[in-house]
Amino acid sequence: MVFSSIIFLFFFLPLTLICYYGTLKKLRNFTLLLFSLLFYCWGEGQFALLMVFSIIVNYFGVRLLNKSNAKLIKNTVLASLLFINLAPLFYFKYFNFFVENISKLGINISINHIHLPIGISFFTFQAISYIIDVYRKEVAPQESIINLGLYIALFPQLIAGPIIRYHDIARQLFFRTINIDKFASGVERFVYGLGKKVLIANPMGTIADSVFSLPPYQFSTSAAWIGILCYTMQIYYDFSGYSDMAIGLGRMFGFSFLENFNYPYIAKSAREFWRRWHISLSNWLRDYLYFPLGGNRLGTLRTHCNLLMVFLLCGLWHGASWNFVLWGAVHGFFLVIEHGKFGQWMAERPKVVQHMYLSIIVINTWVLFRVDSLPEALHYFKTLYGFEGMSQMYPYIAIKLDYEFFFTLGAAIILSFPLYPYLQKFASSGIKSTSNNIGVKVIFSTLKVLTISSILALSCMSLASGSYNPFIYFRF
Repeated sequence: MVFSSIIFLFFFLPLTLICYYGTLKKLRNFTLLLFSLLFYCWGEGQFALLMVFSIIVNYFGVRLLNKSNAKLIKNTVLASLLFINLAPLFYFKYFNFFVENISKLGINISINHIHLPIGISFFTFQAISYIIDVYRKEVAPQESIINLGLYIALFPQLIAGPIIRYHDIARQLFFRTINIDKFASGVERFVYGLGKKVLIANPMGTIADSVFSLPPYQFSTSAAWIGILCYTMQIYYDFSGYSDMAIGLGRMFGFSFLENFNYPYIAKSAREFWRRWHISLSNWLRDYLYFPLGGNRLGTLRTHCNLLMVFLLCGLWHGASWNFVLWGAVHGFFLVIEHGKFGQWMAERPKVVQHMYLSIIVINTWVLFRVDSLPEALHYFKTLYGFEGMSQMYPYIAIKLDYEFFFTLGAAIILSFPLYPYLQKFASSGIKSTSNNIGVKVIFSTLKVLTISSILALSCMSLASGSYNPFIYFRF
């Protein structure tokens, strides 16, 4: 079940809200946990048992970890818990990849294809966050298995994030503010995310899929650029739209999740990009991997090695493929060189040059994200830069580039800049400057309601028509 589906919007979500707010306060976490497990069962069935296993093992294991006084015992329990959490992730996500590469060395292992449970990367990282936060004594172990289960299985961010670190949400599991203003802001944020997903990411994805599915003899440079530009917009609006919906849903239930995207395409360096893109993953890798490896405290060479290590693992986290490893390596490489003289030199260039530099890195590396193998990536790059391919665009692609496409692409580019925060600030200042004018307040409020209603109506109409509606990050 995805958020951008009729069954979620008109059946699951209303039923969950009714039951949640119709339950006594002390039972609301239990109610929300039940619906979160149901949400996961809907798409993954028996694999929900894996999540229940994670909840039980981490609940009792962390209590044991906290009671252990001897350092050796404490470290042994920690290592055991990390192994128990990471082993299923390795098996379901990486074992096929491991066997494929072993077989290239002449060691043949016959296995059936292993199904990848949706969201396993996200809830595994959240469980590890809980273990390490308690180990570091940043938080106390959770006394209620229901509350811990809710932290691991909470459906708004279960499938594709944002990754919630335990110390950021520990207090909210006991106490959270629920009022009409917070609920209304949650609805607003959810609808904006739904619009980003359905009205921008889906149309962009349709064109991107058409281009990337072309056989080599129908490929042209112009089509290659159209395809990767559309994918660049699709992956941003797909993932940030999902994050917006997750944050909005969290507010509806009283939770406050940290932001996950902050207009990453306006960045002017790789470092800035990763402070804006998938912020929850960047923060997780920083706090639980980069800092423990030594961060930037052990000299320049060690800092560079740590950055490369982190981003190689970041690439692997996204998928079991050498494409993802190379994607992570490229981003790690640019982060490394930006720590030296190149970074200083680039910082002195005009902002438009800095932005073009970052755009070239991001757009080109998305090719590695989208194609299935390194040979396909090499062919795509050759076509992208005119070394291969047809001289003219294949008619099947050209006919899709109508006014609606260019309008959507234009909207995607414009909205990737912080236009909405600017309009919000403008509206707020307008209301403050005319604080005694009730009519102005009514106009601004009416415009907001009309905008939200229009986005919701258009999104629902698109979904009801059965249009293209995948979620890219489900496979991660």
